[in-house]
Amino acid sequence: MKAATREWVRCAEEDFDVATALLRRRTKTAANSIGFHCQQCVEKYLKARLEEGSLNAPKTHDLIVLLQLLLPIEPLWASFAPALRRLNDYAVKFRYPGHVATRTDAREALRVCRSIRTDVRLSIGLPRK
Repeated sequence: MKAATREWVRCAEEDFDVATALLRRRTKTAANSIGFHCQQCVEKYLKARLEEGSLNAPKTHDLIVLLQLLLPIEPLWASFAPALRRLNDYAVKFRYPGHVATRTDAREALRVCRSIRTDVRLSIGLPRK
């Protein structure tokens, strides 16, 4: 595995750990922040896959843009699109007043994050963890 890929994975895992820890809290789960860290984890894992495939990872938070770049080497990942669209909102929309995620939203964001994380890890030769 390339060093740059490893670095993306390290960063993604940090976001995953934060989202997981926040959801475990009994009070003040910070659902918006959980969604944000789930989006960030997926973004960084998609960029890790791009890097490992010798494709440039653009400076974007748009998960659909990243997915489109990956489809030539991971065509089955087209099925991720609906979930990635939902996670996209957490990159910016939920970071400002007027949008509040629920604990249920946070659980769903983490479920999607965990699923995509598993597929990307397997694709780049890492255990599912």
